[in-house]
Amino acid sequence: MVKPFDNISEKNKYKLFQAFHTHIMSYNKGEDLSKMLMDRNSLGIIINGYVQIIKKNLNGTSLIIDELYEDDILSIKTIYVQDSEYEVLVKEETKIVFFDLEQLKEFGENEKGYYNQFIKNLFLIINDKLNEKNERIQILTKKTIRNRLLEYFSIAKTKSGSNNIYLPFSFMALADYLGVDRSAMSRELSYLKEEGFIEIKGKRIKLTF
Repeated sequence: MVKPFDNISEKNKYKLFQAFHTHIMSYNKGEDLSKMLMDRNSLGIIINGYVQIIKKNLNGTSLIIDELYEDDILSIKTIYVQDSEYEVLVKEETKIVFFDLEQLKEFGENEKGYYNQFIKNLFLIINDKLNEKNERIQILTKKTIRNRLLEYFSIAKTKSGSNNIYLPFSFMALADYLGVDRSAMSRELSYLKEEGFIEIKGKRIKLTF
């Protein structure tokens, strides 16, 4: 997975910070960053921490749109947060460095190798994010909980090249990711296990299909 500052030395990384007059902001667990992002024409890179993009549904349930960690990009241009139904929640203490988007676009010294490398890294990261969003759409188009689970498992199997997959989050978070009721998903997992489709041990799931 490409990171924003791959192939850029620490010295040139701080040259980037100086050239774009970046500033680092710290946020506490529980803060909602959605309004701040809508009011700011900037691109943030998470230095450390964990942020969730959540859509609140009218029936009281929530859907995790995205999860962002160290080196992930956070910007109104890369996430869909347009109204009060969306939250950008800080899940643990988080630091973010912000670049002004206009300065990024208008930077005149683009002969600088580190600048070109930075832009290339951003392009590759955004491309990876688009692929992830397409996978998510592919999952959410499935109408039943069973089919969403099987689609998620199939994608994870293809990416890992193994029948053994490891959940990157809790089963509770998996239900939010799939946009389904947690109790109903637990029942479906039990059925899949009883029918021999899967074996579960902690967060490790062995696929038999």
